[in-house]
Amino acid sequence: MSWYKPSDVGLAVRSKLADLGIGARLFMRLLATLGSSLRRFGLVRDQIHFLGNYSLVIIAVSGLFVGFVFGLQGYYMLQRYGSADSLGLLVTLTLVRELGPVVAALLFAGRAGTSLTAEIGLMKAGEQISVLEMMAVDPVQRILGPRFWGGVIAMPLLAAVFSAMGIIGGWVVGVVMIGVDAGSFWGQIQNGVDVWKDLGNGVLKSIVFGVTVTFLALLQGFEAQATPEGVASATTRTVVVASLAVLGLDFILTALMFTT
Repeated sequence: MSWYKPSDVGLAVRSKLADLGIGARLFMRLLATLGSSLRRFGLVRDQIHFLGNYSLVIIAVSGLFVGFVFGLQGYYMLQRYGSADSLGLLVTLTLVRELGPVVAALLFAGRAGTSLTAEIGLMKAGEQISVLEMMAVDPVQRILGPRFWGGVIAMPLLAAVFSAMGIIGGWVVGVVMIGVDAGSFWGQIQNGVDVWKDLGNGVLKSIVFGVTVTFLALLQGFEAQATPEGVASATTRTVVVASLAVLGLDFILTALMFTT
């Protein structure tokens, strides 16, 4: 007995291809809003404050505790090989290369991404999007564009805050609590971290993650069903899809950046 019909498979494939087409068109329209968003930078500034400032506390506190953990675990691991003085370099490279952009993006998706999806979904459910279209105002340019570029700008700043707080957390545990030499801690960081290869690639990752998370959040909100259940479902999809996209892109970017 067949559990599915070939027509059902074709319908599912066609539906997914249509979703990809809708997403690609919306992404291109969002990129085209760069000029208008720069001319009305006040709208983008407000979104940077909304998305970035309101996510700052959870990003900073999470980075600090991640630094605590890596400082403690890194010290015990390096001590086995007589390399405890390299603790600062280990913590810094781990944060700026990987954990800073990735964990900050996951937290950004859970905090800012869900708020974007819920906001756009509620605007659609309240027919505010339809009213703008009836007034000949492009909702993508007026509503989605500033939020998109605000998220793209806010994400690298939040990743930098996460990494900085993590390094401070590693210093507190390694130098203040355990007793690693402070000169060695900071000297290893200064000599071992490359500005372009390490910091630059970390910034590039955070920009890519910012584009991805913000776009997916706006897409889910813009395409959500105009019902409370539809908005709730879209908010849940934002967290799941954005988190998986960040982890998948992190593997691809790491393979491209650090493979010799």
